[in-house]
Amino acid sequence: MLDIIILGIIQGIAEFLPISSSAHLIIFRNIFEIGANIGSSVELTFDLALHFGTLLAIIIFFFNDLFKILVEGLTKGVKTKDGKLFWYLILATIPAGIVGVLFEDIFDSFFRKQLWLIAIALIVMGIIIYLVDKKSKISINIKEMKWYQALIVGCAQVFALIPGFSRSGTTITASRALGLNREDSAKFSFYLSVPVVAGASLLSLIKDDTLAIILDNLMIFGTGILISFITGLLCISFLLKYIKKNDFKIFMIYRILLGILILFILWQR
Repeated sequence: MLDIIILGIIQGIAEFLPISSSAHLIIFRNIFEIGANIGSSVELTFDLALHFGTLLAIIIFFFNDLFKILVEGLTKGVKTKDGKLFWYLILATIPAGIVGVLFEDIFDSFFRKQLWLIAIALIVMGIIIYLVDKKSKISINIKEMKWYQALIVGCAQVFALIPGFSRSGTTITASRALGLNREDSAKFSFYLSVPVVAGASLLSLIKDDTLAIILDNLMIFGTGILISFITGLLCISFLLKYIKKNDFKIFMIYRILLGILILFILWQR
């Protein structure tokens, strides 16, 4: 149970900070053996459950904004800025959705097992996040986005299917490259995770064995979801305040150090 709590905290923190939650769950399970006894049959479903916890955190934290975006998108279409944002989020979801469905087995069976690739992705993406943010000059807000900008961010999200790149990291970086200010880049990233995680959760539930796995491990899944939810709420609040006055340098340093540590451990093995 202690391992479950630790993994829930890791997910709640790493999902919103640009450091890759999937990479951290894999690293802590395979390198530090935290949660290693969960079992491979439960592993993927449990990780998705942790993502569901952080999805709930986003919905609760941004409930008023998301509700307005949803209502205006469905009732007014693209006639209002919030309505446009709804359809931009749908558009941005399509690339990762298509790639994820078509190549799910490859990402699950290959990339999740390549710790050296995850370590390199942590290092490379950490540097990219910092440099793009540093060189970004234009600062537009989220409601000034164009449809093609949303699509570009959505295409960047495809890289996040590889553990180590980070979903929030790739989408925030793409948004910053297109001129969005830091706070709105983070918000768009958070909003974009709602259809992505919700869709992944739905697809997982319709698989034959998923519901049985959940029912057989209710305490594990319930605890993980609750911990990632609470930690996620705290982390969203922290990040939005932090990036108002700070850049992404600290995240770059952390990603590089973690990547080097993983490569060193693998080399020692």
